[in-house]
Formats: sequence, C-alpha cells, structure tokens
Amino acid sequence: MSVISHNPLETLNHQRETTVGDYFSLLKPRVMSLVVFSAITGLIIAPGTIHPFIAAIAILCTAIGAGAAGALNMWYDRDIDIIMTRTKNRPTATGVIPEYEALAFGIILSVTSVILMWICVNTVAAVLLLASILFYFFIYTVWLKRSSIQNIVIGGAAGAFPPMIGWAAVTGNIEFNSLILFLIIFVWTPPHFWALALYKSDDYKSANIPMMPVVKGANYTKKQILLYSVILGVSSLLPAFIKMAGKFYLVSAVILSAYFLYLAVRLYKEQDNKLAPRLFGFSIIYLFALFSALIIDYYL
Repeated sequence: MSVISHNPLETLNHQRETTVGDYFSLLKPRVMSLVVFSAITGLIIAPGTIHPFIAAIAILCTAIGAGAAGALNMWYDRDIDIIMTRTKNRPTATGVIPEYEALAFGIILSVTSVILMWICVNTVAAVLLLASILFYFFIYTVWLKRSSIQNIVIGGAAGAFPPMIGWAAVTGNIEFNSLILFLIIFVWTPPHFWALALYKSDDYKSANIPMMPVVKGANYTKKQILLYSVILGVSSLLPAFIKMAGKFYLVSAVILSAYFLYLAVRLYKEQDNKLAPRLFGFSIIYLFALFSALIIDYYL
C-alpha cells in the first residue's frame, strides 16, 4: 500500500534538486552587499594601515558572518516566511533546503567566519563579528521580531556593526568615530524597514508579526518615519562636524538627507501608502551614497 504525502513543503522539495544558488540565497546576498560595503567603508577611512590581503580576509569574514546570520534567520523564520508573499519563495520556506541543513550551514559559517577573523585579523574585529551574528539571531530574530513593536529599532543594531568591524580590522580598537558610523546605520534602519512594513503590512499581519503599522496603524508609523528621518539627517552630519570628513561629504549628506526628509514629509501628508515603496527604495540608495561620499571625501 502506498502512502500519499499531503505536506506541500515535502512535495515541493521532491520537485527538483537543491542547487548552489539555493544555498547562496540563504545568505541573503542583497542584504550582504550593503553589509560588506559599510564594512569596507569603515576599513578604508579608519586611521592606520592594513595589508591588502588581511583587509580582504576581514571583508570576506564579515560577508560570511552576515550570510550565516541570514541563514540562521531563514531557518528560524521558515514557518512565517511561507505565509508572507515577500519571503514565501525562500528555500527554507519551500522546503527545497531541509531545515537541519540550513541550521548546520548557518552554524558552520558563523563559527568559521569568527575563528578566521580572530586568527587572521584581530580579536576585537572577531568579537564584534560574533556580537553582530548573535545579536541578529538571538536578540532580533528569536526574541524581538515576534514579540515587540520595537523589534526593528533595537534589532537594527545588528546591521550597524559592520563599519565598526572594518574599522577595528585596521585599528584593533572600538573608537568614537566608528561609533558614529554605527549610529548612522542604527538610526537609518527604522525608517527603512517601516517604509517596507507600510506597503507589506498585510504580510506582517498574516504572520502575526508586531510591526508598527500592524500594531499602531499607518498614521502613527508615518510620524515615526518622519521623526527618525530628522534624527538621521542630524546624525549624517556628525562626521563633518567632528572633522572626520570634509566639505564634499558635508554637501553630499545635506543633499541626500534633505531628499530623504522630503520623501518622509510627503509620505506623512498622503492619505495612502503609495510613496512607501519609493522611500524604501531610496533609503537603500541613500546609505550606499552616504558611505560612498565618506570614501570619496577620504581620498579627496
């Protein structure tokens, strides 16, 4: 007598073989690209010198660590990922990659990246990398994401570590200027993700995730986006005020932050959320452009 499986994940899992691309998608490559770039920024503008080979290892370890955190996040969130349209095709949600393989993949990459950073670069950079992985998984993914409206605010600290890691790879220290870079990403994260949550609120509601638009409504969320946009604008000017960067960065930061604030004001005034995707998209460009301005200003 044959047994018919009624598990959709199991059925899908048998439709095709797992590919290298599936494992690569576990690393959240789009998120990783921003992480890597911010780490490179910290590494370039930090005072002191570093051998190019050691610098490459530091960036590689940061990328692997960020990818490992993404894999662990997908492993833990596979039950809610399949509910949301934005994440339903993730390999852990579809069952293409078995849950135990995703977990093992994330753990192995985490341990490898931290140990390699410790052996080849320095202890401070390794500790910061470990802290970012643990914070993203345990504090954000496991604890805050499903339990607190402040999930993105507090959890955003995990994504703010990379420029500090790059800085520490060069200096071997946690310094005030690297904390400024941390602050910029930390303050940028809430309006970035709340803009996404505004036009994906049905997803988060279906998955029972207490994102701000679901709990407090769209109008309250827009007010918070506007508030954080103002704070972000002020924070973005700090590198110039403390002489960490020069006039090119200052002008760039003013222009970028002014447009960010312009979009936030327009979103706040609108009755619907049609501008939310535009603000979300620009927020990514904003951070890339702001950190690019830091690098260009450094070489100027």
